[in-house]
Amino acid sequence: MTGADNQPSLRMRLRSLRPDAFGADPAGARMERITRSPNFADGVFRNPEGARTRPSGSMLEFAKVYFRKEERARRSPTGTVPVHATTLADLARPPATGLRLTWMGHSSVLAEIDGRRVLFDPVWGERCSPFAFAGPKRLHPVPLPLAALGPVDVVVISHDHYDHLDLPTIRTLAGTDTVFAVPLGVGAHLERWGVPLDRIHELDWNETVRIAGISLTATPARHFCGRGLRNQQHTLWASWVVAGPEHRIYHSGDTGYFSGFRDIGAEHGPFDATMIQLGAYSEYWPDIHMTPAEAVQAHLDLQGGGPAGTLLPIHWATFNLAPHPWSEPAEWTKDAAEELGQAVAFPRPGEPFEPAGKLPAERWWRSVSGLAARPWRASAGADGASAAPRDELDLAGER
Repeated sequence: MTGADNQPSLRMRLRSLRPDAFGADPAGARMERITRSPNFADGVFRNPEGARTRPSGSMLEFAKVYFRKEERARRSPTGTVPVHATTLADLARPPATGLRLTWMGHSSVLAEIDGRRVLFDPVWGERCSPFAFAGPKRLHPVPLPLAALGPVDVVVISHDHYDHLDLPTIRTLAGTDTVFAVPLGVGAHLERWGVPLDRIHELDWNETVRIAGISLTATPARHFCGRGLRNQQHTLWASWVVAGPEHRIYHSGDTGYFSGFRDIGAEHGPFDATMIQLGAYSEYWPDIHMTPAEAVQAHLDLQGGGPAGTLLPIHWATFNLAPHPWSEPAEWTKDAAEELGQAVAFPRPGEPFEPAGKLPAERWWRSVSGLAARPWRASAGADGASAAPRDELDLAGER
Protein backbone atom coordinates (compact mmCIF):
# COMPACT_ATOMS: atom_id res chain seq x y z
CA MET A 1 0.00 0.00 0.00
CA THR A 2 1.42 3.34 -1.01
CA GLY A 3 1.29 6.56 0.97
CA ALA A 4 -1.19 7.88 -1.58
CA ASP A 5 -3.52 4.98 -0.78
CA ASN A 6 -3.74 6.18 2.81
CA GLN A 7 -4.80 9.70 1.82
CA PRO A 8 -8.46 10.56 2.37
CA SER A 9 -10.58 11.01 -0.73
CA LEU A 10 -11.42 14.48 -2.01
CA ARG A 11 -15.02 14.00 -0.85
CA MET A 12 -13.86 13.11 2.66
CA ARG A 13 -11.53 16.10 2.77
CA LEU A 14 -14.28 18.45 1.63
CA ARG A 15 -16.69 16.95 4.17
CA SER A 16 -14.18 17.56 6.94
CA LEU A 17 -14.23 21.27 6.02
CA ARG A 18 -18.02 21.44 6.19
CA PRO A 19 -19.14 23.58 9.15
CA ASP A 20 -21.04 21.65 11.84
CA ALA A 21 -23.90 24.12 11.48
CA PHE A 22 -24.57 22.78 7.97
CA GLY A 23 -25.76 19.59 9.64
CA ALA A 24 -25.89 16.32 7.72
CA ASP A 25 -27.56 15.05 4.58
CA PRO A 26 -30.08 12.20 4.95
CA ALA A 27 -28.65 8.85 3.97
CA GLY A 28 -29.27 5.12 4.30
CA ALA A 29 -32.61 4.03 5.78
CA ARG A 30 -33.58 7.67 6.38
CA MET A 31 -33.13 8.50 2.68
CA GLU A 32 -34.98 5.35 1.67
CA ARG A 33 -37.96 6.47 3.72
CA ILE A 34 -37.79 9.92 2.13
CA THR A 35 -37.90 8.48 -1.39
CA ARG A 36 -41.07 6.55 -0.45
CA SER A 37 -42.87 9.70 0.66
CA PRO A 38 -45.83 10.72 -1.51
CA ASN A 39 -44.54 14.29 -1.17
CA PHE A 40 -41.16 13.44 -2.73
CA ALA A 41 -40.90 13.38 -6.52
CA ASP A 42 -38.10 13.74 -9.07
CA GLY A 43 -35.49 13.79 -6.32
CA VAL A 44 -36.96 16.61 -4.18
CA PHE A 45 -39.77 17.34 -1.75
CA ARG A 46 -42.68 19.13 -3.39
CA ASN A 47 -45.01 21.84 -2.12
CA PRO A 48 -48.75 21.17 -1.84
CA GLU A 49 -49.24 24.07 -4.26
CA GLY A 50 -46.66 25.48 -6.65
CA ALA A 51 -44.25 27.96 -5.09
CA ARG A 52 -41.29 29.99 -6.27
CA THR A 53 -38.55 29.46 -3.68
CA ARG A 54 -36.10 31.93 -5.22
CA PRO A 55 -36.69 35.71 -5.15
CA SER A 56 -38.72 36.86 -8.12
CA GLY A 57 -38.06 40.04 -10.06
CA SER A 58 -34.76 41.83 -10.43
CA MET A 59 -32.14 40.93 -7.83
CA LEU A 60 -30.46 44.24 -8.58
CA GLU A 61 -33.63 46.13 -7.67
CA PHE A 62 -34.06 44.03 -4.54
CA ALA A 63 -30.47 44.75 -3.50
CA LYS A 64 -31.02 48.48 -4.00
CA VAL A 65 -34.04 48.40 -1.72
CA TYR A 66 -32.52 46.09 0.87
CA PHE A 67 -29.21 47.91 1.29
CA ARG A 68 -30.45 51.50 0.93
CA LYS A 69 -29.41 53.37 4.08
CA GLU A 70 -32.81 54.81 4.93
CA GLU A 71 -34.45 51.42 4.34
CA ARG A 72 -31.99 49.67 6.65
CA ALA A 73 -32.83 52.11 9.43
CA ARG A 74 -36.56 51.34 9.16
CA ARG A 75 -35.94 47.61 9.48
CA SER A 76 -34.57 47.85 13.02
CA PRO A 77 -36.04 49.19 16.27
CA THR A 78 -34.98 52.69 17.27
CA GLY A 79 -34.22 51.65 20.86
CA THR A 80 -34.07 48.68 23.22
CA VAL A 81 -36.87 46.19 22.60
CA PRO A 82 -38.82 45.76 25.88
CA VAL A 83 -38.40 42.10 26.86
CA HIS A 84 -40.74 40.84 29.60
CA ALA A 85 -38.89 41.06 32.89
CA THR A 86 -40.51 38.30 34.99
CA THR A 87 -40.73 35.35 32.62
CA LEU A 88 -39.08 32.88 34.99
CA ALA A 89 -41.36 33.74 37.91
CA ASP A 90 -44.46 33.71 35.71
CA LEU A 91 -43.66 30.26 34.33
CA ALA A 92 -43.25 28.89 37.85
CA ARG A 93 -47.03 29.15 38.29
CA PRO A 94 -49.13 26.57 36.43
CA PRO A 95 -51.58 27.96 33.84
CA ALA A 96 -55.02 28.43 35.36
CA THR A 97 -56.86 27.39 32.17
CA GLY A 98 -54.60 24.52 31.12
CA LEU A 99 -53.13 26.36 28.13
CA ARG A 100 -50.46 29.05 28.20
CA LEU A 101 -48.20 30.35 25.43
CA THR A 102 -44.92 32.19 25.86
CA TRP A 103 -43.45 33.77 22.74
CA MET A 104 -39.68 33.89 23.14
CA GLY A 105 -39.18 35.86 19.92
CA HIS A 106 -39.27 35.03 16.21
CA SER A 107 -40.94 31.58 15.89
CA SER A 108 -39.84 30.21 19.28
CA VAL A 109 -42.83 29.50 21.51
CA LEU A 110 -43.18 27.52 24.73
CA ALA A 111 -46.65 25.98 24.85
CA GLU A 112 -47.89 24.59 28.16
CA ILE A 113 -50.82 22.43 27.15
CA ASP A 114 -52.79 20.11 29.42
CA GLY A 115 -49.90 19.54 31.78
CA ARG A 116 -47.23 19.11 29.09
CA ARG A 117 -44.58 21.48 27.79
CA VAL A 118 -43.91 21.80 24.05
CA LEU A 119 -41.14 24.02 22.69
CA PHE A 120 -41.52 25.11 19.06
CA ASP A 121 -38.56 26.13 16.87
CA PRO A 122 -36.23 27.12 19.74
CA VAL A 123 -33.55 29.60 18.65
CA TRP A 124 -31.42 30.90 21.51
CA GLY A 125 -28.35 31.70 19.38
CA GLU A 126 -27.13 35.23 18.71
CA ARG A 127 -27.28 34.85 14.92
CA CYS A 128 -29.45 32.81 12.56
CA SER A 129 -26.45 31.83 10.48
CA PRO A 130 -23.94 28.99 10.09
CA PHE A 131 -21.24 31.42 11.24
CA ALA A 132 -20.76 33.18 14.58
CA PHE A 133 -19.28 36.27 12.92
CA ALA A 134 -21.82 36.97 10.17
CA GLY A 135 -25.51 36.80 9.43
CA PRO A 136 -28.65 38.34 10.94
CA LYS A 137 -28.10 39.16 14.61
CA ARG A 138 -30.72 39.24 17.36
CA LEU A 139 -32.51 42.55 17.81
CA HIS A 140 -33.45 41.71 21.40
CA PRO A 141 -32.02 39.32 24.00
CA VAL A 142 -33.69 36.02 24.81
CA PRO A 143 -36.17 36.50 27.66
CA LEU A 144 -34.41 33.92 29.84
CA PRO A 145 -31.51 31.46 29.53
CA LEU A 146 -32.37 28.13 27.93
CA ALA A 147 -31.16 26.28 31.02
CA ALA A 148 -33.66 28.24 33.14
CA LEU A 149 -36.59 27.13 31.01
CA GLY A 150 -36.88 23.84 32.88
CA PRO A 151 -37.89 20.40 31.58
CA VAL A 152 -39.54 20.22 28.18
CA ASP A 153 -41.55 17.18 27.10
CA VAL A 154 -41.04 17.63 23.36
CA VAL A 155 -39.20 20.00 21.03
CA VAL A 156 -40.96 20.57 17.69
CA ILE A 157 -39.01 21.75 14.63
CA SER A 158 -40.85 23.09 11.58
CA HIS A 159 -37.95 22.97 9.10
CA ASP A 160 -34.18 23.26 8.91
CA HIS A 161 -33.55 26.93 8.08
CA TYR A 162 -31.17 28.69 10.46
CA ASP A 163 -33.80 30.89 12.07
CA HIS A 164 -35.78 27.78 13.08
CA LEU A 165 -33.14 25.11 13.68
CA ASP A 166 -30.25 26.51 15.72
CA LEU A 167 -27.10 24.45 16.31
CA PRO A 168 -26.10 25.81 19.77
CA THR A 169 -29.68 25.50 21.01
CA ILE A 170 -30.04 21.91 19.80
CA ARG A 171 -26.72 20.90 21.32
CA THR A 172 -27.88 22.24 24.68
CA LEU A 173 -31.20 20.41 24.41
CA ALA A 174 -29.38 17.23 23.35
CA GLY A 175 -28.00 17.09 26.88
CA THR A 176 -31.50 16.91 28.38
CA ASP A 177 -34.08 14.12 28.30
CA THR A 178 -36.43 15.86 25.88
CA VAL A 179 -37.55 14.19 22.67
CA PHE A 180 -37.88 15.81 19.27
CA ALA A 181 -40.65 15.82 16.67
CA VAL A 182 -39.35 16.91 13.26
CA PRO A 183 -40.21 16.62 9.56
CA LEU A 184 -38.67 13.87 7.45
CA GLY A 185 -34.91 14.21 6.97
CA VAL A 186 -34.33 16.78 9.72
CA GLY A 187 -33.30 14.00 12.08
CA ALA A 188 -30.00 13.73 10.18
CA HIS A 189 -29.01 17.18 11.50
CA LEU A 190 -30.03 16.30 15.05
CA GLU A 191 -28.06 13.05 15.06
CA ARG A 192 -24.95 14.83 13.84
CA TRP A 193 -25.32 17.31 16.71
CA GLY A 194 -25.61 14.67 19.41
CA VAL A 195 -29.30 13.82 19.75
CA PRO A 196 -29.76 10.03 20.15
CA LEU A 197 -31.83 8.40 17.43
CA ASP A 198 -34.30 6.99 19.96
CA ARG A 199 -35.27 10.53 20.96
CA ILE A 200 -36.09 11.63 17.40
CA HIS A 201 -39.51 11.22 15.78
CA GLU A 202 -39.46 12.06 12.05
CA LEU A 203 -42.85 12.60 10.46
CA ASP A 204 -44.18 13.01 6.96
CA TRP A 205 -47.18 15.26 6.35
CA ASN A 206 -50.34 13.93 8.00
CA GLU A 207 -48.46 11.53 10.25
CA THR A 208 -49.04 11.65 14.01
CA VAL A 209 -46.98 10.67 17.03
CA ARG A 210 -48.13 10.53 20.65
CA ILE A 211 -45.66 11.80 23.24
CA ALA A 212 -46.37 12.18 26.96
CA GLY A 213 -50.12 11.92 26.43
CA ILE A 214 -50.45 14.52 23.65
CA SER A 215 -50.59 14.04 19.89
CA LEU A 216 -48.38 15.88 17.43
CA THR A 217 -49.28 15.88 13.74
CA ALA A 218 -47.08 17.19 10.94
CA THR A 219 -49.29 19.06 8.50
CA PRO A 220 -48.51 20.60 5.10
CA ALA A 221 -46.85 23.98 4.59
CA ARG A 222 -45.76 25.93 1.52
CA HIS A 223 -42.06 26.61 1.91
CA PHE A 224 -38.68 24.97 1.24
CA CYS A 225 -35.61 23.73 3.11
CA GLY A 226 -31.81 23.71 3.14
CA ARG A 227 -28.75 24.64 5.21
CA GLY A 228 -25.62 23.86 3.18
CA LEU A 229 -24.14 25.17 -0.03
CA ARG A 230 -26.07 22.55 -1.94
CA ASN A 231 -29.81 22.83 -1.33
CA GLN A 232 -30.91 19.30 -2.22
CA GLN A 233 -34.50 19.65 -0.92
CA HIS A 234 -34.09 16.35 0.94
CA THR A 235 -35.58 17.60 4.22
CA LEU A 236 -39.26 18.30 4.59
CA TRP A 237 -40.91 21.44 6.00
CA ALA A 238 -44.14 21.30 8.02
CA SER A 239 -46.69 23.06 10.13
CA TRP A 240 -47.79 21.30 13.33
CA VAL A 241 -50.98 20.46 15.17
CA VAL A 242 -50.62 19.65 18.87
CA ALA A 243 -53.65 18.24 20.69
CA GLY A 244 -54.08 17.37 24.34
CA PRO A 245 -57.11 16.01 26.18
CA GLU A 246 -58.62 19.50 26.50
CA HIS A 247 -56.85 21.86 24.09
CA ARG A 248 -55.46 22.02 20.59
CA ILE A 249 -53.02 24.46 19.02
CA TYR A 250 -51.40 25.06 15.62
CA HIS A 251 -47.91 26.31 14.70
CA SER A 252 -47.44 27.32 11.07
CA GLY A 253 -43.66 27.20 10.79
CA ASP A 254 -42.79 29.15 7.65
CA THR A 255 -45.32 29.06 4.86
CA GLY A 256 -46.93 30.95 2.06
CA TYR A 257 -50.70 31.20 1.94
CA PHE A 258 -52.41 28.19 0.36
CA SER A 259 -55.78 26.46 0.30
CA GLY A 260 -54.52 23.70 2.58
CA PHE A 261 -55.25 25.76 5.69
CA ARG A 262 -58.94 25.01 5.20
CA ASP A 263 -58.21 21.28 4.99
CA ILE A 264 -56.05 21.35 8.12
CA GLY A 265 -58.77 23.21 9.98
CA ALA A 266 -61.48 20.83 8.81
CA GLU A 267 -59.51 17.77 9.94
CA HIS A 268 -57.85 19.04 13.12
CA GLY A 269 -59.54 22.28 14.20
CA PRO A 270 -60.92 24.43 15.54
CA PHE A 271 -57.95 25.59 17.62
CA ASP A 272 -57.74 27.35 20.95
CA ALA A 273 -54.77 29.25 19.53
CA THR A 274 -52.72 29.46 16.36
CA MET A 275 -49.13 30.67 16.06
CA ILE A 276 -48.76 31.98 12.53
CA GLN A 277 -45.82 33.40 10.58
CA LEU A 278 -46.48 36.94 9.42
CA GLY A 279 -43.07 38.61 9.29
CA ALA A 280 -40.22 38.54 6.75
CA TYR A 281 -42.69 38.81 3.87
CA SER A 282 -41.87 40.50 0.59
CA GLU A 283 -43.22 40.87 -2.92
CA TYR A 284 -39.92 39.25 -3.98
CA TRP A 285 -40.95 35.92 -2.35
CA PRO A 286 -44.78 36.00 -2.15
CA ASP A 287 -45.25 32.21 -2.27
CA ILE A 288 -43.22 31.12 0.76
CA HIS A 289 -44.02 33.70 3.48
CA MET A 290 -47.29 35.39 4.36
CA THR A 291 -48.20 39.02 4.78
CA PRO A 292 -50.18 39.84 7.95
CA ALA A 293 -53.40 40.02 5.92
CA GLU A 294 -52.75 36.54 4.54
CA ALA A 295 -51.85 35.25 8.01
CA VAL A 296 -55.12 36.51 9.49
CA GLN A 297 -56.97 34.83 6.63
CA ALA A 298 -55.03 31.63 7.26
CA HIS A 299 -56.16 31.72 10.89
CA LEU A 300 -59.79 32.14 9.81
CA ASP A 301 -59.41 29.22 7.39
CA LEU A 302 -58.02 27.05 10.18
CA GLN A 303 -61.01 27.98 12.37
CA GLY A 304 -63.60 27.05 9.78
CA GLY A 305 -63.98 30.45 8.14
CA GLY A 306 -64.86 32.84 10.94
CA PRO A 307 -63.21 34.57 13.91
CA ALA A 308 -62.45 32.13 16.72
CA GLY A 309 -59.68 31.30 19.15
CA THR A 310 -56.58 33.46 19.50
CA LEU A 311 -53.93 34.33 16.92
CA LEU A 312 -50.35 34.75 18.13
CA PRO A 313 -48.18 36.51 15.51
CA ILE A 314 -44.74 34.91 15.13
CA HIS A 315 -41.66 35.29 12.91
CA TRP A 316 -41.18 39.00 13.50
CA ALA A 317 -39.30 41.47 15.78
CA THR A 318 -36.22 39.30 16.49
CA PHE A 319 -34.22 39.23 13.25
CA ASN A 320 -33.96 41.56 10.28
CA LEU A 321 -34.83 39.26 7.36
CA ALA A 322 -36.90 41.31 4.88
CA PRO A 323 -37.31 44.82 3.46
CA HIS A 324 -40.43 45.79 5.42
CA PRO A 325 -40.21 48.16 8.42
CA TRP A 326 -39.54 46.46 11.75
CA SER A 327 -42.90 47.20 13.37
CA GLU A 328 -45.05 46.84 10.26
CA PRO A 329 -46.09 43.21 10.91
CA ALA A 330 -47.62 44.16 14.27
CA GLU A 331 -49.39 47.28 13.00
CA TRP A 332 -50.75 45.55 9.92
CA THR A 333 -51.90 42.48 11.88
CA LYS A 334 -53.71 44.63 14.42
CA ASP A 335 -55.56 46.49 11.66
CA ALA A 336 -56.43 43.35 9.69
CA ALA A 337 -57.66 41.45 12.74
CA GLU A 338 -59.74 44.33 14.12
CA GLU A 339 -61.53 44.71 10.80
CA LEU A 340 -62.61 41.06 11.04
CA GLY A 341 -63.22 40.86 14.78
CA GLN A 342 -60.44 38.37 15.35
CA ALA A 343 -58.69 38.21 18.75
CA VAL A 344 -54.91 38.62 18.54
CA ALA A 345 -52.30 38.48 21.32
CA PHE A 346 -49.40 40.92 21.18
CA PRO A 347 -47.09 39.86 24.02
CA ARG A 348 -43.64 41.30 24.57
CA PRO A 349 -40.97 38.64 24.04
CA GLY A 350 -41.12 36.38 27.08
CA GLU A 351 -44.58 37.48 28.26
CA PRO A 352 -46.74 34.42 29.04
CA PHE A 353 -50.47 34.61 28.38
CA GLU A 354 -53.44 32.26 28.39
CA PRO A 355 -55.60 32.33 25.25
CA ALA A 356 -58.73 31.89 27.37
CA GLY A 357 -57.76 34.78 29.63
CA LYS A 358 -56.95 38.44 29.17
CA LEU A 359 -54.80 38.89 26.06
CA PRO A 360 -51.82 41.26 25.92
CA ALA A 361 -52.91 44.01 23.55
CA GLU A 362 -50.65 47.02 24.19
CA ARG A 363 -48.80 48.43 21.19
CA TRP A 364 -45.48 48.05 23.01
CA TRP A 365 -43.45 48.20 19.78
CA ARG A 366 -44.31 51.87 19.31
CA SER A 367 -41.97 52.83 22.16
CA VAL A 368 -39.07 51.80 19.94
CA SER A 369 -40.49 52.50 16.50
CA GLY A 370 -43.10 55.22 16.71
CA LEU A 371 -46.07 55.58 14.38
CA ALA A 372 -45.57 54.31 10.87
CA ALA A 373 -47.23 54.77 7.52
CA ARG A 374 -49.84 52.17 6.69
CA PRO A 375 -49.09 51.13 3.11
CA TRP A 376 -51.82 48.49 3.29
CA ARG A 377 -54.44 51.22 3.67
CA ALA A 378 -55.45 54.01 1.33
CA SER A 379 -56.11 56.45 4.17
CA ALA A 380 -54.90 57.22 7.66
CA GLY A 381 -55.77 54.86 10.50
CA ALA A 382 -58.28 55.78 13.17
CA ASP A 383 -55.47 56.49 15.63
CA GLY A 384 -53.94 59.06 13.34
CA ALA A 385 -51.04 57.10 11.87
CA SER A 386 -50.24 58.56 8.49
CA ALA A 387 -50.77 56.67 5.29
CA ALA A 388 -48.29 56.47 2.47
CA PRO A 389 -49.01 58.29 -0.78
CA ARG A 390 -50.99 56.13 -3.19
CA ASP A 391 -48.09 55.76 -5.61
CA GLU A 392 -45.92 54.35 -2.81
CA LEU A 393 -48.41 51.76 -1.58
CA ASP A 394 -47.34 48.16 -1.25
CA LEU A 395 -50.56 46.41 -2.08
CA ALA A 396 -49.34 42.97 -1.03
CA GLY A 397 -52.44 42.53 1.07
CA GLU A 398 -54.68 43.08 -1.96
CA ARG A 399 -53.03 40.61 -4.29
